[in-house]
Amino acid sequence: MNMEIYQYIRELHAFVEKQSKKLRKLEKAMLEMNQELVKLKERPPIQVGNLEYKFDQLKVETLEGTLNIGLNPSDLEGISDFAVDNKSIQAQVAPKDLFKRGMEIENELRQYLETDLPGIYQDTMQKLNFTADESYYHFITEDILKQLPSRIKVHLEQLTKETRENESEAKQKVIETIKGEIQNGVYLFLNNLQEQTKGVRTD
Repeated sequence: MNMEIYQYIRELHAFVEKQSKKLRKLEKAMLEMNQELVKLKERPPIQVGNLEYKFDQLKVETLEGTLNIGLNPSDLEGISDFAVDNKSIQAQVAPKDLFKRGMEIENELRQYLETDLPGIYQDTMQKLNFTADESYYHFITEDILKQLPSRIKVHLEQLTKETRENESEAKQKVIETIKGEIQNGVYLFLNNLQEQTKGVRTD
């Protein structure tokens, strides 16, 4: 009987000790979160409010169209008809094929964003000698992801007949074109962010 009680007490002690460790971890996590919140509150209210009205300047012009990072959804609604040399582009790809190719291209570009965008973001900041808050990286990522379907569709429709007939070549051309737009778009966004931040700090 005494052994059973002793064993029970040992198990109870072990359980309490385990719960105490969990509690200490939770307390530490909450303390860190509170510290982060304090830091966020102490930051000056810059950038986003002022920059939103100037994001329409962040356009990467190419022969195939425009990728815009930072435009409001209402602004993007107007970017549905694209032109090259002032001539309207008419879709010449069967909807079924366009959708299939578009999904394949989007999957590859999503993978590209996941593996390469962090490096592009860091390299661009180094080139500009500028450090942006990590929240802007997430903003850029989400904004590009939202635009991928429409950008892919536009570029597929703009392919020449010869290129469209070669599925592999068509996919690669669109992927490389949009990769270039993404890289240029990130550069222009961060460059503009740097300029706007300087303006806020000198006021």
